[in-house]
Amino acid sequence: MKIPKTIKRYCKHCNKPTEHGISLAKKRDRGTLKRGSIARGKKRGRGTGFGNKGRWGSKPTKPKMSGKKTSKKRDLRYKCKECNKISVQKSGVRSKKMVFE
Repeated sequence: MKIPKTIKRYCKHCNKPTEHGISLAKKRDRGTLKRGSIARGKKRGRGTGFGNKGRWGSKPTKPKMSGKKTSKKRDLRYKCKECNKISVQKSGVRSKKMVFE
């Protein structure tokens, strides 16, 4: 997927459309609610009672989907040329390869 190095888009800090430089954001690992954290929450009384407790509720028994996807979702970072503030794109774009032109 070919993407231009700069694009004109709305900056919420400048409150007007400005030039933005585009770069890829690093993907981060899942930080909260790992196995130990869930066990600790159970001791504190989280996820007890009736109904689905959201993230504290029961986990699925096994993964429903097997195999790895061929493409990853890329998070794009837009840096404003005027105020130098960075905004990250909310939903990433799925592509095998990203090239900045």
